[in-house]
Amino acid sequence: MNRADLIVLIRQRLRVTFFLVASFSAANATAQGEWITLIDGTEGIENFTPLGDANWAAEMASIRATEGSGSSWLVSRQSYTNFEIRVEFWASHDANSGIYLRCQNPERITDRDCYEANIFDQRPEAAYGTGGIVHVAPVSEPLPKAGDRWNIYRIVMNGDHLIVELNNERTVDVRDDNLASGPFALQWARGEMRFRKVQIREL
Repeated sequence: MNRADLIVLIRQRLRVTFFLVASFSAANATAQGEWITLIDGTEGIENFTPLGDANWAAEMASIRATEGSGSSWLVSRQSYTNFEIRVEFWASHDANSGIYLRCQNPERITDRDCYEANIFDQRPEAAYGTGGIVHVAPVSEPLPKAGDRWNIYRIVMNGDHLIVELNNERTVDVRDDNLASGPFALQWARGEMRFRKVQIREL
């Protein structure tokens, strides 16, 4: 085979390889769904319905709350069944907050009719504090802490398989089929909370 024929053959194989890789990537993206950004810095509060009277505001490059008369939430306008969610948040050391998932009633958010991935370093029953799913999956020693810094929650709800990762450390990997679908909600209950980015994709 001369040099010219070899170059032609290499180009043909490169085209086939590129086509296969592109086709696989497109199929994989379609199967897993695309990431949707609901909060990006100070943008996105309109994607949620407020519940309660916390002083949510677009400040400090985030959606921020520091006070209210009781627990309050930003509730997603859409319901989700199987999904992955990524949340960048800052919590003061005394914050009480959480990511509530598959909520059954968007007008009444509780840790009994939602899965709550907790953000509560000072929770009296510490096993269900930061990193755990309240009433479902406790965390073990050393207990995760989120206070006074930026953190990333990655949470997967895929059928009855529930996974929680805090700052790339897996804190929950459990099976529970009590709740199948519903909106999610971001909580403020005490201290200062900032949500810098919230992204979700359906599985």
